Amino acid sequence: MTPSTSSLAFTPGTADISLDRDIFLRTLVRELAGTLESVVGTHEASGFISVVGQRIGEWIDTEYRQALGTAQLDRAQVIEVLVDLKRRIQGDFFVIEADESRIVLGNRVCPFADKVIGRPSMCMMTSNVFGTIAAQNLGQAKVVLQQTIAEGSTSCRVVLYLKASAEADAADGREYFRA
Repeated sequence: MTPSTSSLAFTPGTADISLDRDIFLRTLVRELAGTLESVVGTHEASGFISVVGQRIGEWIDTEYRQALGTAQLDRAQVIEVLVDLKRRIQGDFFVIEADESRIVLGNRVCPFADKVIGRPSMCMMTSNVFGTIAAQNLGQAKVVLQQTIAEGSTSCRVVLYLKASAEADAADGREYFRA
């Protein structure tokens, strides 16, 4: 016997619950990352998410280059694109410093919001999207996630090394090269 909807104190369509497409998709990604981290470990989960991040990075890079009508972005455009793409997905990235050899970005709000906390493998999306865009346009990049919201910080600090150097070589990060 199925319950009658008239026996409910509310109708499901008007229930005060926080569920929409954005929350659903962020939670889905969080749970996928958590499952991967539990089954294969954080390092391996990061590898799987990196593959997805690279594909997303290639797609976003193509979108921006087409929209800007250019075959290749220069360093200033890469910086603007990295900040803009995060703004569009509700992150709050900003330039801390930038020169010919590196770009340092800060972030006050993760696009995954609270769903990223305790899921460091999800940060591979940022690393791979940034690394792919920078490398495809500037030749190479090494992305170092110096501090992340996922690991408990109140903000993120991301360094993109654009040239080989002793400082870049000593930093623990992922390297990207133009395809």
